[in-house]
Amino acid sequence: MAGPRLSTIVPVAAFAALAAVFAVYLYQIGTGEKDAAAVPSALIGKPAPAFDLPPIEGMAGGLGTADLKGEAALVNVFASWCPPCRQEHPLLMRLARAGVPVYGINIKDEPAAARAFLDRLGNPYRRIGADRSGRVAIDWGVYGYPETFVLDRSGRIRYKHIGPILAHDLETRILPLLEELGR
Repeated sequence: MAGPRLSTIVPVAAFAALAAVFAVYLYQIGTGEKDAAAVPSALIGKPAPAFDLPPIEGMAGGLGTADLKGEAALVNVFASWCPPCRQEHPLLMRLARAGVPVYGINIKDEPAAARAFLDRLGNPYRRIGADRSGRVAIDWGVYGYPETFVLDRSGRIRYKHIGPILAHDLETRILPLLEELGR
C-alpha cells in the first residue's frame, strides 16, 4: 500500500499555510491590531502631485495643486457611478458644514451625471476638478473609489484613506489628524 503522493500533499500544505496567514490577518483586523483600510502610500509626506483639472462641464471652478495650499484639507476622489461614494457623502457634507476644506476630483464621470449627483446629494466641495481620463488619479496613486487624502497646510499628503469614510474613520483618524495639523 503506497502512502500519499507528493502531488497531493504539496497543494494541501500550501492551502493550509495560506489559510493560516489569512486567519491571523483577519484576527488582527478584528482585534484592532491592523487596519484593513490602511495601505501604505509612497506619497505620504510628499507634496501632492502637480495637476490642473478643468471644472465639471457646466460648473464653475476646476482644481489644481495651487488650490491645496494654505490650510489643512481633504481631497476626495469620487464618481456618481460609485455606490461607496454615495455612502460616504453625508459625512463629507458634515465636514464641509463644519468648515473643513473639502476638495473633489471627479473621476471618469459623465458631466451630467456628476452634476445630478451633486444636485441630489449636495455639494461639499470648495472646488472640483474633472479627471475624465483618470490620469490625475493615477498620479495620486488611486486604485479604488472613493479615496480621500488629508493634506497639511503646505500641500503635503499626510494620510490616505481607501474606501468610503465611515463615522469611526472620521472620529478616530481624520478629525484628530486635522486637529494636529492646525485645522
